[in-house]
Amino acid sequence: MSGDRSWSVLELLQWTTKHFEEQGIESARLDAECLLAAALQVKRLQLYLDYDKPVQEQERAQFRELVKRRAAERVPVAYLLGTKEFWSLSLEVTSDVLIPRPDTEVLVAAALEEYPDAEQSLRVLEVGTGSGAVALALATERPQARVTATELSKAALEVGIRNADQLGLAASLRFLEGDLFAPVVEETFDMILANLPYVPENQESSLAPELKHEPRAALFSGPDGLDLLRRFLAEFRPVLAQGGVVLLEMGPEQMDEVSELCRAAGLSEQTRHRDIAGRQRVLCAR
Repeated sequence: MSGDRSWSVLELLQWTTKHFEEQGIESARLDAECLLAAALQVKRLQLYLDYDKPVQEQERAQFRELVKRRAAERVPVAYLLGTKEFWSLSLEVTSDVLIPRPDTEVLVAAALEEYPDAEQSLRVLEVGTGSGAVALALATERPQARVTATELSKAALEVGIRNADQLGLAASLRFLEGDLFAPVVEETFDMILANLPYVPENQESSLAPELKHEPRAALFSGPDGLDLLRRFLAEFRPVLAQGGVVLLEMGPEQMDEVSELCRAAGLSEQTRHRDIAGRQRVLCAR
């Protein structure tokens, strides 16, 4: 991708896709398109309309830097661009928050399924909100709900607050700093959701290199990944209203064990929800 000749949009995409593939990056073409669109300050669709358009050297220089960080340092695209789409919402993401995943949209869908009436007044709590993705999606879909989101990390909480402001949802929910249920001990909620860290610490060496850029505290939770979920299940009862529902995201291989932990905590009425790959991902329990 040298600067000694002219490069078209198509040529840059082809070169970068091949380069990313050689580096073992799975979403090579998509990543190339996202980074080039960012460097050119256009939407991805515009790349298809301007395939033959020459790219100026200054734009190529910006693109080269993004490609270098993606390939050599394995920085996730979301961190390079500072944004990630979740539930059709454009969210700010920084290295202080976990990048929202499509799998987590299952958590939102399961919550909406539990309360299909969009006009119903609900008291909703998300524990460990990070970027605010889940809480903001629910506030968008259930405008009558009173949504509260807690987060231990002050830096992550600030990202969530900025996302609410940017989306015009600041009046629809509140963000509280603190560990698990500590900020809401005097309250009760109809629904409690959590996508807590659930990766076992012994898997750290086998994970994709991109994950090294994400906050460790948002990924790992003890030897089997369930330390924080166990604390959650030991502490939730005072803040769950009578007849309320708990929704938890986890690794598919953890579903049976978490189901038993929920039963032991008095949550015997359970429903399992699958992600886009067909794996059990979210447990809904009453």
